[in-house]
Amino acid sequence: MRDSSGLSRRAALGLAAAVPLAAATATTASAATTIGGPRLARAGVQAGRASGLPKRLTARAWLVADHTSGEVLASYNAHRRLAPASTLKMLFADTVLKKFERTRTYKVTDADLADVPAGSSLVGVKPGITYTVEQLWQGVFLRSGNDAVHVLSHMNGGVAATVAEMQALAKDLQALDTQVVSPDGFDHKGQLSSAYDLTLFARHGLASADFRGYCSTKTADFPAGGKKTFQIQNTDRLLTGAWGLETYDGLIGVKNGYTSHAGNTFTGAATRGGRTLLVTVMHPKSGGNGVYEETARLLDWGFEKAADAEPVGTLVDPLSEGGASAAPTRKAAKGAGGAPAADAKADAGGPSWGLVGGVGGAVALLAGGALALRNRRRGSAGEAAEAEDRRRSR
Repeated sequence: MRDSSGLSRRAALGLAAAVPLAAATATTASAATTIGGPRLARAGVQAGRASGLPKRLTARAWLVADHTSGEVLASYNAHRRLAPASTLKMLFADTVLKKFERTRTYKVTDADLADVPAGSSLVGVKPGITYTVEQLWQGVFLRSGNDAVHVLSHMNGGVAATVAEMQALAKDLQALDTQVVSPDGFDHKGQLSSAYDLTLFARHGLASADFRGYCSTKTADFPAGGKKTFQIQNTDRLLTGAWGLETYDGLIGVKNGYTSHAGNTFTGAATRGGRTLLVTVMHPKSGGNGVYEETARLLDWGFEKAADAEPVGTLVDPLSEGGASAAPTRKAAKGAGGAPAADAKADAGGPSWGLVGGVGGAVALLAGGALALRNRRRGSAGEAAEAEDRRRSR
């Protein structure tokens, strides 16, 4: 009797004895080549000598990093791939912001808005009205307007071209957990990122004076047609103090997001005592102000403990700026849009592009009778932790 792999039952049982060793070897290999350092491949909280991390954090992933040095001071599931919501607009800005002068004007057409997803957050862009590029970017950063994103995308050659450029930039930034499906971060199957990648996008963006200026703007006047305007307010509650939340002292920005699938996501940057910290929080269980409260608590911890914290990883530099590559050496099976096939799922629990290697060698051993380590599998401990996380989040 033979199983579907073509191996005899006895042979399959015999080869199964090699699984624990193969899995352990593959897990070690994946940890050694994780983007940002091996500790960021591990499930659960990663922190150095510093103690006193905030209690009762509910986010499915978070990360605290020093903006200047790039040191990751603490993290939780740093490379876990989750739906990013509008925090993906940071990558959009990193890609397109430098393309057009702030004073350039553009008259919006119906076609520019035809592909804005139903249910999107909107700033109120209307066909027939002429906007400056600066006003469109205010719509993106302050109101997270998908209508403004799509107008700028059409100015940039179209949505598909912009998505391709965003994906290429993500690769250069070594944000390998990120798969871009739309430029606005709206819920789409397979649109994923990670706390690590979103922090990379924020750090890269803050090097631009325009990016920094837009994300720190609290209010602006937006065209309503003719000479009329209406005021728009930044939806970052730590910046504005909206919805009963206190503003965070020293906050710079950067970008918040929410969709029904992603829940709340936020990447924030703040400066105190000459130090700038970045914090990304993804998918906390608490609604309302929860994502901001958890961000503020992590920022507080960072400013209090950063001097004593032992880094657990680093934010890598872009390849185009001399960053050392930690990209996979083996090619994974490709799914739609160039993503590894098993990661095409839009679920948060999928494996990370940032992890190279894994326990796939054991599967290949059983199926083909030869050890062929493949990427994008996790050790059993990480899988169990994520399964428990998914169970508790239901």
